[in-house]
Amino acid sequence: MKKLVIILGFISAVLAVVLAVTPLFKIAFIPGVAALILGVVAIYFSKEKQGSKKTIQLIFLLTIIALALTTYKSVFDTVEVGNTEELIEKENESQEDAIEELEGLEIDESDFE
Repeated sequence: MKKLVIILGFISAVLAVVLAVTPLFKIAFIPGVAALILGVVAIYFSKEKQGSKKTIQLIFLLTIIALALTTYKSVFDTVEVGNTEELIEKENESQEDAIEELEGLEIDESDFE
């Protein structure tokens, strides 16, 4: 049981780190919290049997790094909205170009039969 919890905790911690450095950093909290919980459970199981605690420490280290990065990005990440008027103009021009292209096409009725 201890090995299973350690493996799941390690996978969750690595997933949290990977998600923390991607644009999907906001969902990195889920595997981060899961890794913390699994780390605590692993410590509980390791107290029953004396063994190496290096892997459990690695789980906590990776989880702390992931949660710190995610928290930093959540606090200091600003979303900048560009000039929407330019976007609307480009969209209108694109629609006008598409209409002109469609008007220039010659479609025979025999193509549909």
